[in-house]
Amino acid sequence: MRYLPHTQEDRREMLAALGVDHVDALFEDVPANALNADIDLPDHQSEMQVERAMARLAAKNVDAGSVPFFCGAGAYRHHVPATVDYVIQRGEFLTAYTPYQPEISQGTLQYLFEFQTQVATLLGTEVANASMWDGSTATAEAVLMARRITRRKKAVMAGGLHGHYADVVGTVTRFTDDAVTYLEPEPADPDAETQAIIDQIDDETSCVVVQSPNMFGHLLDLKRIAEAAHAKKALLIAVVTEVVSLGAITPPGDQGADIVVAEGQSLGNGLNFGGPYLGLFGTRQKYVRQMPGRVAGEARDADGRRGFVLTLSTREQHIRREKATSNICTNSGLCALAFTTHLSLLGEVGLRKLAMLNHRKAVELRDLLAGVPGVEVLNETFFNEFTLRLRRDAAYIVEALVERDVLGGVPVSRLLTKRDDVDELLLVAVTETVTRDDMETLARELREALA
Repeated sequence: MRYLPHTQEDRREMLAALGVDHVDALFEDVPANALNADIDLPDHQSEMQVERAMARLAAKNVDAGSVPFFCGAGAYRHHVPATVDYVIQRGEFLTAYTPYQPEISQGTLQYLFEFQTQVATLLGTEVANASMWDGSTATAEAVLMARRITRRKKAVMAGGLHGHYADVVGTVTRFTDDAVTYLEPEPADPDAETQAIIDQIDDETSCVVVQSPNMFGHLLDLKRIAEAAHAKKALLIAVVTEVVSLGAITPPGDQGADIVVAEGQSLGNGLNFGGPYLGLFGTRQKYVRQMPGRVAGEARDADGRRGFVLTLSTREQHIRREKATSNICTNSGLCALAFTTHLSLLGEVGLRKLAMLNHRKAVELRDLLAGVPGVEVLNETFFNEFTLRLRRDAAYIVEALVERDVLGGVPVSRLLTKRDDVDELLLVAVTETVTRDDMETLARELREALA
C-alpha cells in the first residue's frame, strides 16, 4: 500500500463527491476498444539488454563532433569550456528549482541577477528578465507583450524570420483575435525585405518582428525599420538566433528595437538534440511591468548587507490571473547558469574575439565554396551563416553529403515547409569548431555531389 495509500472508504467518499457509483464511470466517454485494446508489446528486458539496445540506436546517429559540421539555422555548435559543466553540475545548482522562497535562494538569485545584467548589455536594452524557454517562445511572448502595450492587434512577421519562430507565433495566437501578417521571404535581397516590412506598417500595427542576421544570414538595417515603426507608434521586436553575433554587431536595442529576444544556446549550451535551450528577453525600462517572466534584483537588508530578491514575478501563480503577463511557471535556470558561466569566462574581449573568429572562418568558407561549380552564394553581408543556391535539390545534396560523412548544412525547405521555391537553397553555418580541413572536405564532397 506504499504507493496506493487510499482506503476503500476514501475511494467511496471521492466517488460520492464526483457523483458516480464506480471508477469505471469516469471512463465512459472513452471508446471501449481503446480501453481494451490488444497491444502487442514485447516482454520486458533487463537493464543491461536495454542499455545495449539504446546504444545500437544511438550508433545510427551521426554525431556533430565526429564529422565536419556546418549546420546552424538557430542551433549552433560552439566549444563549451569544461568549467561550465563543472559549475552547473554542482548539487546546489543542478537540483535547484524555481526560487519560491527567494530569501533562501541567494545563490540562484545572484546568478540570475548577473545573467540579466549580461543579457541587457548584449541586447542593448535597459532591462532583461531571468530567461525564457527558448528564442521561439520568447518571440511569441514579445508579440503578446506588444499588444498589451499598444492595445493594437496587428503584428507583422518579416519574411526573413526563422520559419519555426513564425510557426510558434502562429500557434500562440491561433485562438486569439490577433491579426498576424506573414511577409514573403526574400532569400537574396535584404533591402527588398526591409522595404516590404516598412510598407506593411500602418496605424493599426502593434509590432513588427524582424530577425537580424535573418534566416538566410543577411544583416538588416534595423534603424530604418525602427524609425518607420515608431512613426506609426508601433514597436520593433528584434530577434537574434545566434547570440555570439552580438560580439561583432551593434546590439538591436542600440539600433532602436523596443523588445529584443534571442536564443542563448550558443553560449554554454550544447546542441543536445534540440534542447533544452535558453530564451533571452530584454526591453525598455518603461515596459518592464508588461514583460513576461521574472526579474531578480539587488537589495540591502536591515543591517545593510547585500542580498538578492525576486523583484518582479508577473505570472498567475503570484498575482491575480487577469493581471498575469504570461503563464511561464519557471525559467531555463540551469541553461541560464551555463550561459552566464561561459560568458563570464569569455569576458567582453573574449566574446569579441570569438565573434570575429566565427566571421573570419565563415568568410573563408564562403570564398572557398563560391568556386565550386553549381554553387551560388546569395549573401553580401553575413555573420557566420550564409545561403547557397545549388543546381540540385538541397535536401538531396545534404543526404549525399551525409553518406560522405559530412553534415553540410540545413536545407531551407526544412524551415519553410510550405514553400516549393526554396528547394535548391542550403543554409551553411561556420563556428570556431570548424577547421580548414573541414572546409576543404566540404568543398571537395560538395563538388562531387553536384557533379
